[in-house]
Amino acid sequence: MSLEFVDLGSHGLIMLAAAAGILILLVLLVASFLSRPRVFCQYLAHMTGISLKPGQVHSRYKARGKAGVRDLLIDLLIREDLADTSRVVTPDSTPDLSHFDDHQ
Repeated sequence: MSLEFVDLGSHGLIMLAAAAGILILLVLLVASFLSRPRVFCQYLAHMTGISLKPGQVHSRYKARGKAGVRDLLIDLLIREDLADTSRVVTPDSTPDLSHFDDHQ
């Protein structure tokens, strides 16, 4: 099978390369949108210690949109904070200055 009958020339090759580049970028865009729940769950576990499954985030987003995911996150953060009574902060609490101490 020979492709001698297809004479693309330099303009045709440039168009073919541009189409291939656009196709690659489109695949990357779709992959990034499909991986958003997984990345969100990894970020949440790393930053707060709260672990969620991507399916939970996806179903909440599908049912209630961004506001639903935001409400889920706030609810989980409040539950996590209330579970540890040593972290409950009131207006009368003394400020935690340990972050400002030099550890040299």
